[in-house]
Amino acid sequence: MSSKSLNSKSQVVTQGNRRAPNRAMLRAVGFSDDDFQKPIVGVANGQSDITPCNAGLGKLADIAAAQIRKEGGMPQTFGTITISDGISMGTEGMKCSLVSREVIADSIETVCRGASMDAVICIGGCDKNMPGAMIAMARLNIPSLFVYGGTIKPGHLNGKDLTVVSVFEAVGQFGAGIIDEKQLTEIEKNACPGFGSCGGMYTANTMSSAFEAMGMSLPYSSTMANEDKEKELNTGLCAETLMQMIKHNILPRDIMTRKAFENAIAVIMAIGGSTNAVLHLLAIAHSAEVELTIDDFESIRKKIPVFCDLKPSGEYVAVDLHHAGGIPQVMKMMLNAGMIHGDCLTVTGKTVAENLKDIPDSPSTSQNVILPIYNPKYTEGHLVVLKGNLCQEGALAKVSGVKTRNISGSAKCFDSEEECLDAILDDRIKEGDVVVIRFEGPQGGPGMREMLAPTAAIVGKGLGDKVALITDGRFSGGTYGIVIGHIAPEAQTGGNLALLRDGDTINIDIEHNRLNVKLTDEELDNRRKDFKPKENPYKNGVLAKYAKLVSSASKGAVTD
Repeated sequence: MSSKSLNSKSQVVTQGNRRAPNRAMLRAVGFSDDDFQKPIVGVANGQSDITPCNAGLGKLADIAAAQIRKEGGMPQTFGTITISDGISMGTEGMKCSLVSREVIADSIETVCRGASMDAVICIGGCDKNMPGAMIAMARLNIPSLFVYGGTIKPGHLNGKDLTVVSVFEAVGQFGAGIIDEKQLTEIEKNACPGFGSCGGMYTANTMSSAFEAMGMSLPYSSTMANEDKEKELNTGLCAETLMQMIKHNILPRDIMTRKAFENAIAVIMAIGGSTNAVLHLLAIAHSAEVELTIDDFESIRKKIPVFCDLKPSGEYVAVDLHHAGGIPQVMKMMLNAGMIHGDCLTVTGKTVAENLKDIPDSPSTSQNVILPIYNPKYTEGHLVVLKGNLCQEGALAKVSGVKTRNISGSAKCFDSEEECLDAILDDRIKEGDVVVIRFEGPQGGPGMREMLAPTAAIVGKGLGDKVALITDGRFSGGTYGIVIGHIAPEAQTGGNLALLRDGDTINIDIEHNRLNVKLTDEELDNRRKDFKPKENPYKNGVLAKYAKLVSSASKGAVTD
């Protein structure tokens, strides 16, 4: 092992009385004399019955550990936490979702440093397991590889595919009288048929795709279904690959270069991925000490068409993309078009171009998921960075499916997600309104909740293309419509979002990347005199600490 890694093999196997107590403890968990000469490999996994995204990870951890042992390593298995966005959505518990990313990163880093691990394989499924693991791997910089737990298969009802987002939209349809309670219950019962992460190109599948594009996961691994046998076989191959990375001392920061992040961003645009990818990639880049800003997403977006027809704004789910050729097929088309860097190193020890060498130039004509790159769904990327007097540091608009690109409307202001959802369900939101949800940012929430319940309710009410919503909170990867999130500075820190009043005219100009309220600087300054940040109800514990430490969303909402 080189000096670039966290520890060297000599540190782990040092002989003599100084390490005898350490060895004694390890003998108690199964080490023999020969095992002290082997690389110690952490197997970090988020197995949990809390969410279907993580309920199938334990078996994958067992497979990885067995293969590591077979390949000459000494596996040490440990767990980390998870919060289910889908289950906590719309509740106070959602405040803990983004916070869990930091807890996961800290826990993996702590165990690997504390136990002097030589390498680590991280197995995750839910939204925050994934960037949390990548943040830890970037900090540690020991041979590391990410294994995606796999996507869920689509549910089915009346000949239509369902996902968890179908349920949130059904709530709005029920509230609008479009469907009855029996239909709502049937959608609920059929939307999630088994284990795996949410099935559309929502946050989990977006991040798995980004990690594969970045080179930190094996080709094809990001779109496999959790319950398919190939996921188990792929996990064994991942463990073999990690042992080769140890042998050749391939480290995360050798892979996670500026070019690799550019590849990840480009692929996210091509597949129509989640706004959360911006937040997470900024945080991972911070840990890897790679220069990356929110403005880089905008410059790359303009060069990349969306040429995959995937939910939430499209037709298909992740398993359909897998059967159509997966991320390797998407990347091969992009490589041929000069849209990604082919010279980036990957966990295979090969470059991106070498990994893609035998991939067809075009997908099969029998599928409709991956479109011709010259005839895309949209000619430019769908994640637009906005600036203006409401978001001097930036905001994100997800514009896939949005037909109206310049919108002015009257503000309807709410200081929490719950207040807004009640107004939507009570029919107090009308066509032409711009709904404002504030004090839901990283500090103000605290925790930067996702606003899937309000946005899905708006769609369910038939107002998806008639009402805009802006917030300093986040959006689920399942959100679509006229929505602007990640507004920074956030309301809690005195951002102009906090100064808005009902009836103010807000202009969203997507074509020119602008988000403004039609108020003079003088009026804003006058209103600022009365501004008071919202009192944090959490006086101690994780949410109190998070609110004190967390940075702006424009910097990835990092805590270090």
